[in-house]
Amino acid sequence: MHDPQARLAQQIAQAMMHGFNRHYRLFRAESARAKHRFETADWLGQQRAQRERIEFYDLRVRECVRRLEKEFAAGRQAMEVWQQVKRDYIALMVDHLQPELAETFFNSVTTKILHRTHFQNDFIFVRPAVSTEYIENPEPGARNAYLAFYPQLETLEESLTQIIEQFALQGPFEDLQRDIGLLAARLRPELQSMRLHANFQIQVLSSLFFRNKGAYVVGRIINGFTELPLVIPILHGDSGRLMLHALLLGENDLHGLFSFARAYFMVDMDVPSAYVQFLRSLMPRKPRAEIYNALGLAKQGKTLFYRDFLHHLRHSRDRFRIAPGIKGMVMLVFDLPSFPYVFKLIKDRFAAPKEITREQVKAKYRLVKQHDRVGRMADTLEYSLVAFPRERFSDELIAEILEHAPSQVEISDRDGDGRQEVIISHLYIERRLVPLNIHLQECFDAGLEQSGPRLSLEHAVREYGNAIKDLVAANIFPGDMLWKNFGITRGGKVVFYDYDEIEYLTDCNFRSVPAPRCEEDELSGEVWYPVGPRDVFPETFGPFLLGNPAVREVFMREHADLLDPGFWQSHQQRIRQGHVHDVFPYGRSRYLAP
Repeated sequence: MHDPQARLAQQIAQAMMHGFNRHYRLFRAESARAKHRFETADWLGQQRAQRERIEFYDLRVRECVRRLEKEFAAGRQAMEVWQQVKRDYIALMVDHLQPELAETFFNSVTTKILHRTHFQNDFIFVRPAVSTEYIENPEPGARNAYLAFYPQLETLEESLTQIIEQFALQGPFEDLQRDIGLLAARLRPELQSMRLHANFQIQVLSSLFFRNKGAYVVGRIINGFTELPLVIPILHGDSGRLMLHALLLGENDLHGLFSFARAYFMVDMDVPSAYVQFLRSLMPRKPRAEIYNALGLAKQGKTLFYRDFLHHLRHSRDRFRIAPGIKGMVMLVFDLPSFPYVFKLIKDRFAAPKEITREQVKAKYRLVKQHDRVGRMADTLEYSLVAFPRERFSDELIAEILEHAPSQVEISDRDGDGRQEVIISHLYIERRLVPLNIHLQECFDAGLEQSGPRLSLEHAVREYGNAIKDLVAANIFPGDMLWKNFGITRGGKVVFYDYDEIEYLTDCNFRSVPAPRCEEDELSGEVWYPVGPRDVFPETFGPFLLGNPAVREVFMREHADLLDPGFWQSHQQRIRQGHVHDVFPYGRSRYLAP
């Protein structure tokens, strides 16, 4: 390569790295400010910051693309220049503290500039080029990713106090000594049952995890070859002062905390891969992609998910199919039986009575991404221009897509080798759940007593109502509350996943059905009273939801208030007054105090 081209490639690489460094500096600064918002109980500010931080990545990518086009005419450069840009960028990632994130940023910028026919291994990072093992910050005074404490059973309270105090929270505790005593009383029996070794220690990540109204100490107990995950939630008590609220122990408790149905944490991390490695040791069943998502690094999560997906395609042989269940009016859903996710694309046309546009559907999904999901709304991964091997699609699925979403699909032989690809221009990917209507039917077929306590009909109906109430507390009205729009997880938790009719609770008008004016009104099969576009009549939910007597009996016993407009109106009033509700990612059995 000629020297001018080499110099140009180096300048482009440096500009791209400058763009990434600016992004991560701003991302980290916003995450670090979560500590002050927690200390000052600025809950609305915390929600606002979480929403705004989600937009940071795309803003910085667009900024970088504009700079490269303006200063270097990047889109008109020869391919050998771009090959050298990648090599120079790799050199800049040596000793970088966030190399995996920098690679993904490079891919995002490059694919915005180059045509998709150039998305080859030579021009982007399909596989990692730099290892994230053993990265440490060499700066003087930099903290390790985790801190280690070596307690004795007899002096456990002293070590627990050190763990809490080293976070230097600015604000008084209600009674830290009381809370430490309760924490030690919960923890000591667990430690005694472990037959402690000489190297027994407690390791905690050096930054707190902030989400909504909570701060979380995340760590693990290490005893020989045994590791036990540990989390200590810190909240503001009724007095406004800080308190240790609960103790979470074990992998299952952490899966609830880091659920794909919850909002993202804010964590101040200089080496994010070290945090991910630590968390993966606590939750080995959770994919690294989901851990990056939980830390607010959604683009990295998408990158790793897609790599895992391509790996699965190479090592499986089943075919994509129309997803089982009732077909949606807005979304076309397909899946791969061997892969635990579903793929959703927006149809080109919606049958009556749906009155919504493609852009409005996208806006609903953005709302969910930016909102507090309180463990009740599935996270979504959004992709553009995704290529699938044609031979992996059933003919029925191809026909379904061509009928309902022809504008979203292209079938081509891109590489000219005779192997066709299905290229979908825009889709969402979600964790696959068992639709609640199918689960209830299985309960009917199997007999209620055979389904187990967590998966019984009674449990499912109770969880359905709890899911709606959690969403209401977070200012979300699901819109379409039919059973088919909710799914049940392996752990028996009900999660909402159909977002095309979702609204803010405070934007709705909850009304009672007016009394009939005359006998004709009472006998009429038509709605005789005026209905506004945002009017909701909770009394009318019953006929659609409670046709089965067994379902009705459980629902009316547990959640009859959902049919009362006053329930919804009272929550609207609290939210409008600025109240931010607590929806804890753990049950009462984990509380330190009853």
